[in-house]
Amino acid sequence: MPKIGFIGIGLMGLPMCRRLLDAGFEVGVWNRNPDKCQPLISLGAQHFSGLQQLAESVDVIMLCVSNTDSVMQISDNLFPHLLPGQTIIDFSSISPDATRQLSEKAAQKAVNWLDSPVSGGVAGAQAGTLAIMIGGDEAQVDKVRPLLAPLASSVTYMGPSGTGQTTKICNQMLVSCNVLVMAEVMAMAQRSGVDASRIPQALKGGFADSIPLQLTGTRMAQQDFSEVKWHVKTLLKDLDMANTLAKQTGSATPMAGLGAQLMRQHASKGYSEQDPATLVTLYQADKQKKE
Repeated sequence: MPKIGFIGIGLMGLPMCRRLLDAGFEVGVWNRNPDKCQPLISLGAQHFSGLQQLAESVDVIMLCVSNTDSVMQISDNLFPHLLPGQTIIDFSSISPDATRQLSEKAAQKAVNWLDSPVSGGVAGAQAGTLAIMIGGDEAQVDKVRPLLAPLASSVTYMGPSGTGQTTKICNQMLVSCNVLVMAEVMAMAQRSGVDASRIPQALKGGFADSIPLQLTGTRMAQQDFSEVKWHVKTLLKDLDMANTLAKQTGSATPMAGLGAQLMRQHASKGYSEQDPATLVTLYQADKQKKE
């Protein structure tokens, strides 16, 4: 079994590593804040003190970090120490252009780069039911499928390098616009005298149903914002990438454009690090953040 080095022990990385360890894989971990690695070390993960040590000790490197800049910075420190035949699986959601650049740079060292962004949130990471969309060399994708099996219920090959990230942008356009209109719905229902917490159950199984509705809708209705399961800043980042891609391809994306501005307005009021359930406050009379 290949040895895995996992970089990025955050909301998603932590449960993903737990599942890999539970599946019997040998996993080493690194994070900018090493304290976040402690729960995994107690489960048997090896802690790497630096990226050089990690790169020189594993067969497969997995990344799950916040944005394009973070991936680029980590890659700058990784690339001098990579070994021929290694594979990098990037679960982060980043720019397709940056991904293609990184893939070409990795190929110069005989290293495979697979852009493999995930969808399904923390709940999906914990349950091993993530959807993974992959770009890169198809033969290499087939080789790493056993590594992805504990993490995902769906692994779809999308095409050459960058197509996985482009697919994730499409995913986030749907998710973000969904959660934005959900906030409008919950606020309007409350103003109309409806118990909005019953809406997810009422719509379950119908055309308006969705995983975000079931996971986030009730929290919006109840103003349950205490647990941060995902971040407003993440959706804003992805919507901005969607609009950049739309400009590059000459595509019309008016919903994503408006969604980015509404998300930016919300983030600017101190909600950037908060859960998207807080979007309901955009449409309520009392807009004070509930801690």
